[in-house]
Amino acid sequence: MTLPLRDVYAEPTLADVMPSVLASAGVPGERNRLGLTDSANTVVLLVDGMGWELLQRNKKAAPYLTDLPGRAIRAGFPTTTATSIASLGTGLPSGRHGITGYQSYVEEAETVVNWLHWTAAGTSLDRRETLVPEHAQPHRTAFERGQAAGLAVTTVVPRTFGRSGLTRAVLRGGRFVGISAYGDLLAEVVAAARSGERNLVYCYLGEVDALGHVYGPESQAWLAQLTVVDRFVEQLAAALPDGTRLLVTADHGMVDASRGRRVDFDGHPGLEEDVDVIAGEPRCRHIHTRRVDKVLGRWTDELGDDFWVGTRDEVLTAGLFGPDPDSAITGRIGDIVVIARGESTVVRSHGERALSNLPGQHGALTDEELLVPLLQLR
Repeated sequence: MTLPLRDVYAEPTLADVMPSVLASAGVPGERNRLGLTDSANTVVLLVDGMGWELLQRNKKAAPYLTDLPGRAIRAGFPTTTATSIASLGTGLPSGRHGITGYQSYVEEAETVVNWLHWTAAGTSLDRRETLVPEHAQPHRTAFERGQAAGLAVTTVVPRTFGRSGLTRAVLRGGRFVGISAYGDLLAEVVAAARSGERNLVYCYLGEVDALGHVYGPESQAWLAQLTVVDRFVEQLAAALPDGTRLLVTADHGMVDASRGRRVDFDGHPGLEEDVDVIAGEPRCRHIHTRRVDKVLGRWTDELGDDFWVGTRDEVLTAGLFGPDPDSAITGRIGDIVVIARGESTVVRSHGERALSNLPGQHGALTDEELLVPLLQLR
């Protein structure tokens, strides 16, 4: 069965953003694939869950953002927050940085790891000591490379992210500033943008994604939050020092899975048979098994045209995890990978009860999930 999209990286992705910013600031050895003009001072704002398609359909809720010059780029694969932030922070695709989904089976940890929380999946068991973030993702981040080249690098995100495993793995380098709300986010970003002659500031907003998950994308709550973000970006742009470039992007879009087919792994003995581990999330599942052919045939027959079902070798050959994947981390990809089409999901009503009940989902390769904005103001 043909893959939903074969070459994700044929066009620019989030992995190209920070290298392009560094190159435009004069850092040697960085590739400016986005063709950014020279700038010694850049602020990069990531709005979690603000997909390009959603933004374009809701211009009335976001008149400032949709009037900014920009275009769509691709998030990368899978289209999920941990993977996308890792791609942004390292400048690498998922097959290189190793954050291969929302949840991945990690052989050296002997468990499924939830990368956002750096815990054993479904538990609060902290794995930062047994799965050291700096070892799990050993490549130098864009922030480390920028700092080494003389940029004043600052990350301004919620204070709870400060020593998180994901921050240590993919956002390390430079100065960390923890914030509590939109007010101190704006103040700290502006202060950081004034802190040196050459500055790189990264900041993050998560509420659009949160409300999209809980209420659904384009719900009244989601639209109201998008308007709040639109006003915030307008205020931030007005407050930044002259000559500062502001880039606004996102980590993925979202679909309303309440309108699609819902397959329950936990309630389907035929799907559970011979499956050793199931990871990923409802729109992109990683299946680990010692009986690949039997499980592949069983899942293909059951899921039909609502999903693409294929092997690890197929997705690697197709380049979904990027060119030149690192063989040391390809085991974090399932023996079988299941990618949703349309608005369908493979949920776990018992193992992932809260996640399964959310209407807003992402992780697959529809334009709704894959395309994200790259907006620019200077």
